[in-house]
Amino acid sequence: MLEKLSVVEVLGAMITPAVLISASGTLVLSTSNRLNRVVDRVRVIAAQAEKLHQEAPQQDPAGFETRKALVRMYLVTLSARALLLRSAMTALYLAIGILVTTSIAVGIDATLHWRYSWVPVLLGLTGTGVLLYGSFLLVREARLAVDSLMQETASAREAVEKS
Repeated sequence: MLEKLSVVEVLGAMITPAVLISASGTLVLSTSNRLNRVVDRVRVIAAQAEKLHQEAPQQDPAGFETRKALVRMYLVTLSARALLLRSAMTALYLAIGILVTTSIAVGIDATLHWRYSWVPVLLGLTGTGVLLYGSFLLVREARLAVDSLMQETASAREAVEKS
């Protein structure tokens, strides 16, 4: 009975990182979708920039410069978002790798009665810390996305009020 209990405990300990791996995978999927939306938005802004480049600024020089400044600001914000998402994806993939390694280390420790039982604990803490860091990056990116949305909304509101 003691041996079966030990096996159940070992399997339970190996499954614990799997829950965090699953959470990380979900965040990777979500982050990938967010990155795709940034890419799509950059393409729309790039098309607007190209159209703006072809316009003659003589018709409305002040409006032309305002639109040019807005396009520049949007591209800067989108670049910052893309970099944050890249860093978050890297952190999340790293967390998955570390947590998988944790699960393996737990199995090795239980099977071989390893004297380095602190290794799985350290790996688990590291993987969880990296997952937390990736989450913080996603929060920063979400805040940038909302700020950008508010700027675009204000710009659209101004354009509507002028017409």
